[in-house]
Amino acid sequence: MVSRMFRLETEVDRARRDLLRRRLRDTNTAASPVLRALRGTPDERESALHVWALDENGDLAGGLVGHTWTTWLHVTYLWVDGRHRGAGLGSRLLTEAERIAARERGCTASRVETWDFQAPEFYRKQGYDVVCVIPDYPPGITEYTLTKRLD
Repeated sequence: MVSRMFRLETEVDRARRDLLRRRLRDTNTAASPVLRALRGTPDERESALHVWALDENGDLAGGLVGHTWTTWLHVTYLWVDGRHRGAGLGSRLLTEAERIAARERGCTASRVETWDFQAPEFYRKQGYDVVCVIPDYPPGITEYTLTKRLD
């Protein structure tokens, strides 16, 4: 075995990040027939999906920001203004995003990450199942990953 010397650097370098991303994508594509089949298809790219709720004054009452990729909806943010919580607005936003993802983009599943003080119970009530629990992420908080099959 040949011993090699490496210099490690810790600065933020966007050019290296992009190079690393391309090399990882190429390595993963070579290793996975599924990813290989995705390359060059419309499903290869993430497509933004945003749903907004405006109140009677046109002010932001809530919103959902996410994206679809392959056959998945990924919910990145779901927020409802405190004045409008408990009125079903979060459910309406999520249902509309799931509808668009399933009917217009061919998604068959959805995923979301949430913290213990946010909304794991909300997502369970919407039909999501907990698939991952990470305690102390960050310290003192538990993160949940939940998924749901879309019809």
